[in-house]
Amino acid sequence: MTYPYNVFPVSAISKQVTFAKTSKVKKSIILLLFSFLLVNAGAQKINPGDLKILRAKEDSLKKLSYHLNTDSLPQERMLADSAFTKTLIRALQIRHSFYFPFDSVLGVSKLYAPDTSFRLITWNLSFNDYYSRQRGAIQFRTTDGSLKLIPLRDASEFTNKPEDSVRTRGNWIGAMYYNMIKTQHRGKNYYTLFGFDNNNAQSSIKWIEVMYFNEKNEPVFGGPFFSYENDSLPKPVRYRFALEFKKNTRVLVNYIEELGMILVDHLVSESDQPELPWTLVPDGDQEGFKWENGKWVHIDKVFTLKLEDGQAPVGDPLLDVKGNRNELKLQDKSDKNKTRENNRPPLNYDN
Repeated sequence: MTYPYNVFPVSAISKQVTFAKTSKVKKSIILLLFSFLLVNAGAQKINPGDLKILRAKEDSLKKLSYHLNTDSLPQERMLADSAFTKTLIRALQIRHSFYFPFDSVLGVSKLYAPDTSFRLITWNLSFNDYYSRQRGAIQFRTTDGSLKLIPLRDASEFTNKPEDSVRTRGNWIGAMYYNMIKTQHRGKNYYTLFGFDNNNAQSSIKWIEVMYFNEKNEPVFGGPFFSYENDSLPKPVRYRFALEFKKNTRVLVNYIEELGMILVDHLVSESDQPELPWTLVPDGDQEGFKWENGKWVHIDKVFTLKLEDGQAPVGDPLLDVKGNRNELKLQDKSDKNKTRENNRPPLNYDN
């Protein structure tokens, strides 16, 4: 199983939150354990000869991924990407490869669905500081171990309104996925994907995308899943959620099991220019989304919710109750972001 790097520590939240649903947490742990055991049990189906081949392929993919992510020349990264794709397909053609985790291949996300019915393999190709695209494929679990693979084509450069459209595998809004959760509505399965987009030299983007499979078992990305109907100033429904922010800033966009909801850091401009996304950093507050009646309903300010003991957890916001900015806190956060930028590792999967 592959888990996101730089996972946001929920311990700080869970210490403040007293309404965590223990039964939900236990259920999630049981499902996670079941999935882990299922994948590991399936790995026993790989015969010794095929396993040896897969390990050799993994060694090749490991080297190619390193060059794909770290080579200083764009043409070398492109060559590594081409060779990586071909080698990966050959590896996946080996019977029961679905159960082989490719754990040593860093810089590539291998994310199993919570029900282990498929896995998403995604990675990033940077052409230069201002142009990068994601590669991806969905590999399905099959009873006989044969390969069923759906490639994904990143078409995000061809749209100015990526949050307002339903997408298919041929015009996917690319992202490198770091988490996936499964929800249901009226008996249908929905998979919410959390992805990272390197974007450009100044900013990064995090995506929340709902994916499901149609009657032909083809993936469908997006739909009217993000509702703002309960906001004080309601906004139109979004088909997917995007958050663009200053490069190398640590921003939370993830599902928090203890809360049973998605948490999203609220952003503020360091330079009082909110129209410039590369100036946006967290201000200490969080927005949220709660799954209700087949959609993610927006919560404008999560920690104004009253808890069972009548208390509400308090963050460390950069704005006071009158909306004035605390310049000392803002500068402190900006300095910390610069420190992270200078000390960041060469590969960063979840920023």
